[in-house]
Amino acid sequence: MTIQSRQVEAFRAVMLTGSMTAAADMLYVTQSAVSRLIRDFEAHLALRLFERRGYQVIPTPDAVTLFAEVERSFVGLSRIADMAKAIKANQAGSLRIAAMPVLMSGALPRFVAAFMRNRPNVHVSLVGLPSHLVVEAVTAGRVDLGYADKPIDQPLHDIESFEAAAVVIMPEHHRLAAQEIIAPADLAGEALISVSTRTLFRSRIDAALADVPYRIVAEVTLAQIACLLVSEGTGLSIVSPYAAEEFLGRGLVARPFTTRIEAGFISLRSQQRPASALASTFQAEFAAHARRWRP
Repeated sequence: MTIQSRQVEAFRAVMLTGSMTAAADMLYVTQSAVSRLIRDFEAHLALRLFERRGYQVIPTPDAVTLFAEVERSFVGLSRIADMAKAIKANQAGSLRIAAMPVLMSGALPRFVAAFMRNRPNVHVSLVGLPSHLVVEAVTAGRVDLGYADKPIDQPLHDIESFEAAAVVIMPEHHRLAAQEIIAPADLAGEALISVSTRTLFRSRIDAALADVPYRIVAEVTLAQIACLLVSEGTGLSIVSPYAAEEFLGRGLVARPFTTRIEAGFISLRSQQRPASALASTFQAEFAAHARRWRP
């Protein structure tokens, strides 16, 4: 005969309450049921756990020793139950996210910090990768969610598209800051800080400014670096709105561009494996957050 969980519960209840009657009330059973469970428990263990003195039950030293182990087990079970509740409520779990550098350098980590603030049992892993490697990471199952540049044709992934258009960022006292919107011709003769020539975003900028005599004074790998150079008075830059927002109110302003330069992105997750409730919640909440960048 194996130990039954009900026997352990009865033993714990008697130890906590000090009597068979109170233990029965605690377990919502009769006193005779508790007495029977204790007798069977003692018989199985070949230990005397209680001394009976009238209506009193006095724990033996063996019972006290055993109770310490039982309590550790119950605490473990309680923690498991609490964790299960937290997982169900999206308050616990792990989340692995890969994203293109422009998102990973500011906007996404800031949102992740807010997401985790009220979820102390959530562990997040963030990695910045070029867009094609983001897709590979999602495909291989190394991450739960990916955020990559448009366009990406991936039939094996669930994809959500986010609209955004590039903005012109400049010092707040620049002559163009007085305008509500910037046209390509307005940038004639201006010193521009641009992202690397080996990017899709740079090709879009070059196409938009094809007929404008502008000067590129610096090339950078990250839009955030461009914004830092703008803040030092090096020139203007054309960046995504989510890169620019990290610097607004710090001596810089952003203005929309009359020629739309695509700065949107996509979120993707694999269709081959189910997403956790936590990943689905994060994806939905970040999607709502990203709507602020719509043109």
